[in-house]
Amino acid sequence: MADNDDHHGKQEQPKWQGRACEELTGVKAEQIWAFLEDFFGLDKWFPTLTTCIPIQGISGQPGCVRFCAGFKTPVDNKDDDHEQSVNWTKQKLLAINAEEMTLTYSIVDGNVGFYGYVSTLTVAPKENGCYIEWKYEVEPVKGWRLEDLDCFISSGLQVMARRMKEALQAYEVIMQYSSSS
Repeated sequence: MADNDDHHGKQEQPKWQGRACEELTGVKAEQIWAFLEDFFGLDKWFPTLTTCIPIQGISGQPGCVRFCAGFKTPVDNKDDDHEQSVNWTKQKLLAINAEEMTLTYSIVDGNVGFYGYVSTLTVAPKENGCYIEWKYEVEPVKGWRLEDLDCFISSGLQVMARRMKEALQAYEVIMQYSSSS
C-alpha cells in the first residue's frame, strides 16, 4: 500500500472547498442577518427545502441542531421511476457572532453523502446594500463533482437572497400602507 493511502485502502483526497457570494442592493446587512440568524427558519429561504425543524437546543445558540429535508440536489436522478428517497440532513450550529453577522454550522448526519461538511455564512454591508457569502468545505462526495456542489450552493444562495429581498420589500409596502390608513 502506498504511503498516501489511508487504512481503508483508498487514496485520501483533499477536502473540497468553495465559496458563493450574492449581492443585494437596497437592503441593509442587519435586515438580511435577521433572517439568517434564525437557524431553524432555513425552509423559508432555501429552494425546495420543505422541512426545517428544531431537534435540539434553541435557535441561534451554538449546539442547536436542525433537521432539514426535501431539498433537491444536482445529482438526484430525475428519470428514476422508482420511489425516490427524501434528501435530509441534521445540521449543528457551531458558532454565531451577531456583531460580525456570521454563523458556522456542520452537517452531523444525513443521506446525501456529505462528510466533514462545515459552512460559514457571513452578511456584510456594502455601498447601497449588502452581500451574503457562503464558504464551505466537505470531503469529496460520492457521485458528485465539485462543480455540482458549487452549483447547488450558488443557485441556492441566489434564490435565498431574492426571497429575503422580496420579503423585505413586501414588509415595506405593508408598513407604507398601514401608515397611510
